[in-house]
Amino acid sequence: MSWQAYVDSSLVGSGHIDKAAIISAAGDSTWASTPGFEVKPEEQKALVAILNNTGNAIDKAHSDGIYVNGIRFVVTKIEDRSIYGRQGRTGIVVVKTKQLILVGYYGDGKVAGNATQTVEALADYLINAGY
Repeated sequence: MSWQAYVDSSLVGSGHIDKAAIISAAGDSTWASTPGFEVKPEEQKALVAILNNTGNAIDKAHSDGIYVNGIRFVVTKIEDRSIYGRQGRTGIVVVKTKQLILVGYYGDGKVAGNATQTVEALADYLINAGY
């Protein structure tokens, strides 16, 4: 399956995610994304720094929030491989595997737990497949 098919079918096609992107674990390229949903280069680098616990990136994320597609999200939780953020009634789920980072955005009317489960489950699948 192509990376775009994972975005279209596994993430957005689930009905729990409105927009999504797959970026490299290094934060230097976008492999696939929903049209009009862009994780800008500086946003990619910031996400990688948080997920790799580089410097004070986690403290900065908690105090300043994270940006994805130009939108600021308040960080609600950071775990070993995941970042969760909210902006009003919308939110973002970011999960890192060995080779890539999944970014899922859910809009108003979506259930945060379902969005989280969808992105985390795809990450588990990709990790088991060696990615």
